[in-house]
Amino acid sequence: MRDLDLTSLRLFVAVCETRNIARAGEQHHIVASAISKRLAQLESVVGATLFERRRRGVTPTAAGEILLEHARAMLASADRVARDMADYGRGVKGQVRVLASVSSIAEFLPDDIADFLQAPAHRDIRVDIEEALSRDLVRALREGSAPVGVCWDAADLEGLQAWPYRRDRLALVAHPSHPISRRRRCSFEETLEFDHVGLPASTAVHTMLARAAAIIGRPLSYRAVVSTFDAALRCVRAGLGIAVVPREVVDPVVQSLGLRVVPLSDPWAERRFAICFRSEANLSPAAKLLVAHLRERAAAS
Repeated sequence: MRDLDLTSLRLFVAVCETRNIARAGEQHHIVASAISKRLAQLESVVGATLFERRRRGVTPTAAGEILLEHARAMLASADRVARDMADYGRGVKGQVRVLASVSSIAEFLPDDIADFLQAPAHRDIRVDIEEALSRDLVRALREGSAPVGVCWDAADLEGLQAWPYRRDRLALVAHPSHPISRRRRCSFEETLEFDHVGLPASTAVHTMLARAAAIIGRPLSYRAVVSTFDAALRCVRAGLGIAVVPREVVDPVVQSLGLRVVPLSDPWAERRFAICFRSEANLSPAAKLLVAHLRERAAAS
């Protein structure tokens, strides 16, 4: 297979997203016939039909869907290269991309990175944080598309190096009118008789709670499933259910929201996070400095 042309890939992605060659042409200020020619050349390069032509537009074939996933990843990498080189030209001498779980970003990681960047010795280093699910984070580290990750240490970290980072504690959040809000502590099993507000099935918190409920042998009933901790707390405030969230997330805002926090007594409610990477020897100097700083911050805490 010859080298894939990035311009053709951008047009291919645009056509997939708009399902229309003419609209993709309008977005990229290029005539539809020129896009059609590039798509035909792309099909010749990959040796497969990428679109089904229909009366009202086009639809990616199975081969087209596969190429779309790879094209998006290639274009994202190309954009990062362009941005990083532009930063270097402006004087940024080091750049570290960190993939992190939503919990670590909502709790402590941004403050630790900000503290790292405030040091005079690090003024020429740029750190970019990107939220990712633990499974996607681990895959990206293994594939080499990101150097450093921060996630729950119960994730499948086989093949990676990992160092202990910080800890958090899961707690129950309830509306003051909810019967469980009057408890000083409770077990997770005691919460299963009530409706919950949860995060998507792909998140670490959902996985942990589903596993705990399965061990107990009782169902976990979700009345609402939302994508962020903030949205979960707002649902709890509206009386839609109770939620299990990291205490470090809810403590700063619990008073303003008028909610009650009930610690969970289960041992597994204390979670540990890890700093992970493929190989310390292969980390850039900037990444090594950042990892060392995060370990120091974790030890100090």
